[in-house]
Amino acid sequence: MNVKTPFPVKLEAGLDYFWCSCGQSKQQPFCDGSHAKTDMQPIVFKAEESKEAYLCGCKESKNAPYCDGSHLSL
Repeated sequence: MNVKTPFPVKLEAGLDYFWCSCGQSKQQPFCDGSHAKTDMQPIVFKAEESKEAYLCGCKESKNAPYCDGSHLSL
């Protein structure tokens, strides 16, 4: 389920997050284990501060899990 827009999410400082890199999760932009039938793995990251962030939905960002605007050229 790749989408052409980023997902605005509220991150909490110190928590680990698992960003879906395969696009098959039904819990986008986060991993739900759907990648198990692929060669892909989620990207694990820790929020350094509590803030709203824009996580990539198109799965083409060069700065994954964060949106870098790649969706604008799809």
